[in-house]
Amino acid sequence: MFIRYPFVTLVTIGTAALASLPALADDVHYNQVSVRAEVNQEVQRDLMMVTLYSESQNTDPAKLAAEITENLNKALGQARQVKAITIRQGNRNSYPIYDDKGQKITGWRERAELRLESADFAALSKLTGELLGSEMKMGGMDFSISKPARKASEDTLLKDAVSAFKARAQLVTDALGGSGYKLVNLNLNTAGYPQPYMRAPVMMMKAARADAAAPTPEVEAGTAEVSVTADGVIEVAIP
Repeated sequence: MFIRYPFVTLVTIGTAALASLPALADDVHYNQVSVRAEVNQEVQRDLMMVTLYSESQNTDPAKLAAEITENLNKALGQARQVKAITIRQGNRNSYPIYDDKGQKITGWRERAELRLESADFAALSKLTGELLGSEMKMGGMDFSISKPARKASEDTLLKDAVSAFKARAQLVTDALGGSGYKLVNLNLNTAGYPQPYMRAPVMMMKAARADAAAPTPEVEAGTAEVSVTADGVIEVAIP
């Protein structure tokens, strides 16, 4: 009687182990290959962004704030007269100025920014030159791709990326001697948009003519590379 129990137990364990083998076999995938394809396109930067600022210092913080506000309001009023330009007020900061020992406040310094954006380079460039002839200073000039242009480029690249992926998948299938393949999964990545193209203000400023009242920035937007990546897995049918 006691001899049978170990035997029965061993048989039960063995049966359970055998029953689990098909489940393990189902988790094994044969002839699967990861494939990656990337396509690129040079896109014209069609959006111009300019940052101007007014900065000054005074021993009286109230007078200083009034001066900065007056300069900013004047620039805003002038900018609003130009169509097709988006206007945003940027950062505005005020901080104390200390003596040589760093103990006593001797004055205050304040800076306020004005950000202008437009697809009309000529209009924004002209306005920038006029504002630089007043109390405003150049903080930076950037160029980037607008959302409509970016979307149009991505839509084209998505189709190209899928075509490139299919071509590479077929190439892998042929190299392995397969009779065909099926798509297991596919991911399309349009992340990593190009960053704004920044030009140093000193390099951009140049008088339109020798007797010009205010310098006009020369603009050179250039292009940016937009890319779409297709990552996926295929299963090759090998005879």
